[in-house]
Amino acid sequence: MTNTQVTHIQIDNYGPWTVTPEPRREVDLQTLQSRLYADLSQLFGNRNGYVFFTRFDNMIAVSNGVDMDAHALIQESVSNRYPVTMSLGVATGRSPVTALGTATELLQEEGSAQDKHRREILKGRVIDEEFRQPDDVQLAHFDVDNATEKYTDQLNEFDTFINIEQGYAELMKYMRHEHNSLSFFVGGDNIIAVCPELGNDAYQDAVDHVSETVNVQLKVGVGQGKNPADAGMDAKHALESCRATGETVELDF
Repeated sequence: MTNTQVTHIQIDNYGPWTVTPEPRREVDLQTLQSRLYADLSQLFGNRNGYVFFTRFDNMIAVSNGVDMDAHALIQESVSNRYPVTMSLGVATGRSPVTALGTATELLQEEGSAQDKHRREILKGRVIDEEFRQPDDVQLAHFDVDNATEKYTDQLNEFDTFINIEQGYAELMKYMRHEHNSLSFFVGGDNIIAVCPELGNDAYQDAVDHVSETVNVQLKVGVGQGKNPADAGMDAKHALESCRATGETVELDF
């Protein structure tokens, strides 16, 4: 039975900051966002967590194993190094969607994302060590089947991007609404989904849906673990098995 811990990361008062005292150069904002994401990826990654950028001013971490003290240290590290601060809502749930909903509500209760008085909120709860289990986190690593041959070596880069993004968008919506999962594009032709306890049939259903709806063929490896790093590595190995055997779905648990 999965028990996902999710952290909603939200930059405080970011929108107004970008235009105060006057609009800031977009290139500078993009640089700040990408550096902040890279730092957060490392800060959570050093604690066996995963961070996904979503809209950059909002990010989502799968944070099983990261306690509240560690969250506070991450928050402090960012405030010491960046001209912006961030608030963190932390919650757990049998499905990632449930956990994220609670984490987001914790931040919303403290005020708007553009409230200039709301700063560095840290609210929520983590899974106590005594209750953590080897199957708390289930991660699925999807990629597009033969993307290089079908798209990269055949189409211009933007048309390749359109095809990959269509597959991602359809998978993201379907996994969210049909399987209570959160899916994130992670570069190239790769998507990582954070899932509740799902079996082979659910993943085959998702792959079939994307193929039938937008004509993008996927394969997926799935892993479980006590933390995201362990589950993610098992998912990578399962995906390699798909590539070797030609199977569409491979579960490594």
